[in-house]
Amino acid sequence: MKAFYAEEQKRHDPKAFLSSGTAQPNPEKPERVERLLAGALSAGFTIERPRNHGLGPVSAVHTPEYLDFLEHIYTRWQRIDGASAEVIPNIHPIARNGSYPASAVGQAGYHMADTACPISGETWQSALWSAWSAVGAAEAVISGAPAAYALCRPPGHHAFADVAGGFCFINNSAVAAQVLRRTASRVAILDVDLHHGNGTQGIFYARPDVLTVSLHADPVRFYPFFWGHADERGEGPGLGYNFNLPLPRKSADAAFLEALAVAFQRIRAFSPDALVVALGLDAFEGDPFGGLSVTTPGFSRIGEAIAKLGLPTVIVQEGGYLCDELSDNLTAFLTGFGGKAR
Repeated sequence: MKAFYAEEQKRHDPKAFLSSGTAQPNPEKPERVERLLAGALSAGFTIERPRNHGLGPVSAVHTPEYLDFLEHIYTRWQRIDGASAEVIPNIHPIARNGSYPASAVGQAGYHMADTACPISGETWQSALWSAWSAVGAAEAVISGAPAAYALCRPPGHHAFADVAGGFCFINNSAVAAQVLRRTASRVAILDVDLHHGNGTQGIFYARPDVLTVSLHADPVRFYPFFWGHADERGEGPGLGYNFNLPLPRKSADAAFLEALAVAFQRIRAFSPDALVVALGLDAFEGDPFGGLSVTTPGFSRIGEAIAKLGLPTVIVQEGGYLCDELSDNLTAFLTGFGGKAR
């Protein structure tokens, strides 16, 4: 099977973020790419560079106002006397219901949910190539491949239509789903990241053509806190097309696979034509975020279980942070899914 990745994705190199009010080194480091590439190659995948797909696939899920902000905010920020080296918001609106600030500082607060997604001079291009990797994988599946892997870095599932957050700028899983909609009447997104895919949920919350399902650590005391609860079911035409399965902290393989079986029931009831897997490896027991306790063999079982759905599948990389087992966890998932044998 093919994996899609472009070297430009490594250029985004955020330096810090705030965690519980304390500045910490940002864990979304370029080194993740080397570990993930090694994992994909070990699973027998061939690495292919995506082509430049332009803004069309990205603008299908993000507002032009937001994309203009992402492209130009770094240059504008540098004109501010005494500004930080990276764009980091220091003010946020209580409500986003009409007025739009003209200043770079105000727009940063408007379009950035937290301090975990600082923007440098390399961020825009890295995020675009990350999204284009997702487009490449989706187009491979449309062309007949049973599955393809998009090594998306920076990740995307915390990005809303017009808000960055949680290391994410462009929602790669949403982009892939929208590309699949060219030929698929219905697409399901299954998010197995440690953290709830709040941006993905937000983008499709009022739509009945894309089912969003997320397994994640219970957000009552865990990021993203305000989204990911079981009573969030969609709205308007999308009511009943969003399904959250929050798990108790430190849940391990058995609990995760049990919840996955429940997720499959909902996906089968939706009867999609294609599937996007938002693959977070940060549910691992040794991941720095330490929220869940999935093992390396557990990722193999998760991949095997998802493969049994028998759907054309785009696997989009989300979280999974620097630990000795990161590449092994990706290899385990991809091999379990079908890797060398599929």
